[in-house]
Amino acid sequence: MSRPDKHELSTLSFNTLSVHGGNEIDKTSGAIRTPIVMANSYLLPYDPSTMDWSDTEAPSYTRNSGHNQICLQRKLAAMEGGKDAAVFATGVAALHAVFFTFLKSGDHVIVGDVTYEAVWRLFAELLPQRYKIEATFVDMGDMEAVRAAVRPNTKLIHTETIANPTTKVADIATLVSIARQAGALLSVDSTFTPPPFFRPLALGADLVIHSLTKYINGHGDAMGGVVVGSKELIHHVKADALVDLGGTISPFNAWLITRGSVTLPLRLKQQFATAQVVADNLARDERVAYVTYPGLESHDQHQLAKAQFAGKGYGGVMAFAVEGDPDAQNRFVSNLKVITSAVSLGHDETLIVHVGGSGRGGAERYPLNFQKYGHLRLSIGLEDPEDLIADIKNALDETFGRS
Repeated sequence: MSRPDKHELSTLSFNTLSVHGGNEIDKTSGAIRTPIVMANSYLLPYDPSTMDWSDTEAPSYTRNSGHNQICLQRKLAAMEGGKDAAVFATGVAALHAVFFTFLKSGDHVIVGDVTYEAVWRLFAELLPQRYKIEATFVDMGDMEAVRAAVRPNTKLIHTETIANPTTKVADIATLVSIARQAGALLSVDSTFTPPPFFRPLALGADLVIHSLTKYINGHGDAMGGVVVGSKELIHHVKADALVDLGGTISPFNAWLITRGSVTLPLRLKQQFATAQVVADNLARDERVAYVTYPGLESHDQHQLAKAQFAGKGYGGVMAFAVEGDPDAQNRFVSNLKVITSAVSLGHDETLIVHVGGSGRGGAERYPLNFQKYGHLRLSIGLEDPEDLIADIKNALDETFGRS
């Protein structure tokens, strides 16, 4: 039975692509799903002396590429609308791969001032101290500030579509224009906004990064990261940051993520719809100090999010705090029975984590409410929204006394 090859994936609808993309019928067993190939070496040709030992297209050694990695890369590139993809062991490895590949000593980078903690430390400490790479942290809600930060040696603008944890929304189309005028690349961490919800490449972004650990895997049982873009750019990422740094994803994790991605569009539809309902309920409760979620009209970038995401939703993550001191936040979390206190996001179960107002890189740039109360990051899962709302109400009642 034939299956769409890699050249035909772009002709499929997203739901169909999610099922069939990257899948290959096993020629040995006839299994209709790509099996896990737990090999670290592959059969060499008759005369291997002519081989490129750093080749990442044909399996030879799994640090460079293996069967499950190749299938996953093919699928993710098609899902994101890119020409190629490089998968890594973690999302941070994928982020570092971009920075390592395209930056050198003396280059300048513009980075969102609210960003993933590992990215903050890379640009605030490690890359400047060790490689003399300069970074300017800028409010990605202020495009004039981004323009003003551009220098002659600016080589990269890096942002998150929805910032972790404040949920600030970046105007990707405008950032594309600024990057083009500066002769710089635009890299977008789109972990909070996976396809088909949003595709930054369609607006002109050069590179898109995902922590596959989150929504694309979706089941909380595997770690991985991916960089998606043009053939040329991804070739450099593979050659420089994959082969010779070795942050390779395991075949088993690649297989798990491929399996998890099949249900991505169905999961996102429910998670985003539930998130809107939960955020609306939180915003109406007087015991809640604040809620920040792009789907709320009170959110500073609500209109931008509405236009940019074309009415498909506003993501599955929100930040809020209950009235009171840090211990009140901890008491509230401990009173939850359905929602789980754990890090990560995009899982099938709803997760919450209490983070204080200080102690994280760049926390001084967070909104005043975040600094005053700290925040609870809530990632919505697949539970019934009524159960989540009841769990939150019961926890609030236990924390503040029945109302």
